[in-house]
Amino acid sequence: MARPITVIDLFAGCGGMSRGFKDAAGYQPVMAVEWDLSAAATYEANFGKGHMRWGDIAEIKDEEIPDADVIIGGPPCQGFSNLGSRDVNDPRNKLWKQYIRFVLQARPMVFVIENVDRFIGSSEFALLRQETQPGGLLEEYTLSHSLLLATDFGAPQRRKRAIVIGSRIGRIGMPFATHEPSELLGLKPWRTVRDAIADLPPVPATTELPDHREEFFGKQVPGIFNSSHLHLGRTPTALSLERYHHIPPGGGRFDLPDHLLPRCWREKKSGTTDVMGRMRWDRPSLTIRTEFFKPEKGQYLHPQWDPSNQENSINRPITHREAARLQTFPDDFVWCGSKIDIAKQIGNAVPPILAEAIARHIKPYIQRALRPRRSPGAAEEAASDAA
Repeated sequence: MARPITVIDLFAGCGGMSRGFKDAAGYQPVMAVEWDLSAAATYEANFGKGHMRWGDIAEIKDEEIPDADVIIGGPPCQGFSNLGSRDVNDPRNKLWKQYIRFVLQARPMVFVIENVDRFIGSSEFALLRQETQPGGLLEEYTLSHSLLLATDFGAPQRRKRAIVIGSRIGRIGMPFATHEPSELLGLKPWRTVRDAIADLPPVPATTELPDHREEFFGKQVPGIFNSSHLHLGRTPTALSLERYHHIPPGGGRFDLPDHLLPRCWREKKSGTTDVMGRMRWDRPSLTIRTEFFKPEKGQYLHPQWDPSNQENSINRPITHREAARLQTFPDDFVWCGSKIDIAKQIGNAVPPILAEAIARHIKPYIQRALRPRRSPGAAEEAASDAA
């Protein structure tokens, strides 16, 4: 039997990318690195103890980095994102250099970088490409890159991500889409919000996580929580409920009457079109970010809406469990941390189903490279030895 393909997951978060590689079968994690305690605890609760390193990636010594066939992960994206600082000197942008250090030390056959779409146009990406030129640190690697839409690979969410594949075993292109919106190409139809969350209870039973704690890395961390624990409601004010009821599927703050508009929205006549938005049942959601539990941050209201009867509408933001489903985390995934911690883990994660598509795509290239090559005349020698 072929040996497992070994993987290092950097900036691993809660393990969305690792879960996708695990689901692709044949991959074995040998190291993961994450600085956030709750996220590192979630990773360890799902993938086992022993290979997660909680802490600053820069403090891991070269000699502590194991050999690996694949390195996956993406440095923190806030420096590239439209939602964060665009300062090229943002220290978070420099963490990609740590990624390169691991590549140089572990010498994987393939590495995969995931980031926000702006990464492709960043100075960091330009420098990364420069290092693959003759004389560069990564001259033995060939890069492929593209913007992939998670919806095209089975996620019920329009999440666009920059994917970079580096290979020293021959150029590896991008995976082909498996889903499409039009069904003209014979692919599976895009999955929708209905596909992901329609079976979940419309009224959450609680607003709080259970009072559980467990020790990870010598620290007490809230958890371990299963997926049902994450179906958490909120307690909106009467004013918020009235606002929610005015928002139709696909609508947003521009559907509110003037007397329900806060001053900041009344004075801002353009932009931020998806805030206070309601999802549509039969379309994918927009990107699930880290504050999906706040309707004022995006299109996060539950899609159920009846304009004639408020009791038939579900006037609340999506729950943590619904957000995890939209990110394609399976129900057997468990979680650690506070409500805010877990929301960040969900919103920052790579959708496992997108990671799985990438893992399945690169696996044949790696397996071919791992296959023992028989030298000329080896068959004759083996036959002679057998005789």
